[in-house]
Amino acid sequence: MTGGDPAAVAVTVVGLVGGRRFADVEALFAPRLRAVASAETLRVGWEGEIARIGPVSAIGGPVSEPAQAGLVRVRVPVTCERGGLTVVMSVDDAGLLHGLRLAPPAGATWEPPPYAAPKRFGEREVTVGSGPLAVPGTMTLPKGRGPWPGVVLLGSGPCDRDLTTGPNKPFKDLAWGLASSGVAVVRFDKVTHTHGHAGSEPGFTMAEEYLPHALAAVHLLRQQRTVDAGRVFVLGHSGGGKAAPRVAAADPAVAGVVCLAGDTVPLGQAAVRVVRYLAELDPGPATAAAVESVTRQAALVESPGLSPSTPSADLLFGWPASYWLDLRGYDPVATAAALAKPMLVLQGGRDYQVTVADDLARWRAALARHPDATIRVHDADDHMFFRGEGPSKPSAYESPQHVDPAVVADIAGWLSRAGRCPPARRSS
Repeated sequence: MTGGDPAAVAVTVVGLVGGRRFADVEALFAPRLRAVASAETLRVGWEGEIARIGPVSAIGGPVSEPAQAGLVRVRVPVTCERGGLTVVMSVDDAGLLHGLRLAPPAGATWEPPPYAAPKRFGEREVTVGSGPLAVPGTMTLPKGRGPWPGVVLLGSGPCDRDLTTGPNKPFKDLAWGLASSGVAVVRFDKVTHTHGHAGSEPGFTMAEEYLPHALAAVHLLRQQRTVDAGRVFVLGHSGGGKAAPRVAAADPAVAGVVCLAGDTVPLGQAAVRVVRYLAELDPGPATAAAVESVTRQAALVESPGLSPSTPSADLLFGWPASYWLDLRGYDPVATAAALAKPMLVLQGGRDYQVTVADDLARWRAALARHPDATIRVHDADDHMFFRGEGPSKPSAYESPQHVDPAVVADIAGWLSRAGRCPPARRSS
């Protein structure tokens, strides 16, 4: 299959998956998707869902929307005997797939968390950055004269402004919860979400992924009449938490850093750790193959032989070698320790992607002598700071949840104090 209507391509793909012709679907993968997924990956995901919700009984009509430059996002609803799912694909004009995932049914929608009080704030659309790589965003401003502290939210990977994960929108939870407590917030679609081609361009780096738009958002908040220009912070989650100290170091106007589940272990090592954890949850040939593949790719990104000419298809996540080389030269904990700015580090105790034992231990060691660093663990929380019990699993994200209210209260309280009172280290 080459070219054609993206909606028709998507319906065909769903038919192929339903017929368990996974190799035929893999043949439609663009190089970036092929680097991180395979026919076996798709088979395991599909058969796991079908075992849970029963055989397919109907395939609904596709719904298309523009995604990134040159791509169309198509959602195809699938009804099964005991439930349903949505197959979400990003399709280019050649009929190749740049993204494919199994999502909850469209009926699972985000609802405001109990701690949000919409009457206390207003929202408006904004543009973050300028030129061809500008991105859309949302500014959430508390009502009243202020001046309010402000914070810019930084997500991980090619996420949208809400950090949408299944039916959940943890960054929207944070924005609404913080604004209800008197904090101005800007969140925006990542450049790798809006302009997907940017992330695969040779020469692309972590600095280019985060700095231009994060600093533009800081500037945007500082211009607001009701925002205290001297108290605008950056808050990063996961990879965004790793990047946040770099953003703060790049601009003296950044008042401080909030780091949620910020990873500190080299990313190649962390990827191997995660895939091994998932293989233990679901042992079998497919997960064993995933461990082997990720281990091989991780070794390459950490190899002395890595060079700008190494093909991105051979590397983790399909990222270009330039990204990995830039990442090697950046130490988030050393950068954070050198900042003469207040810091808040929060960690979920049930997080298997960024862990207390490995990642948080490095934050604690690096910030032990920092004059104004606060570190807290929320024991019941997972990577998204959703509360739960028992081992954390990716399937938990398929159920509607909200960011732990204790986490929102922690952040709001810290932001209200930071920059006002004398430094005082607090850790738990």
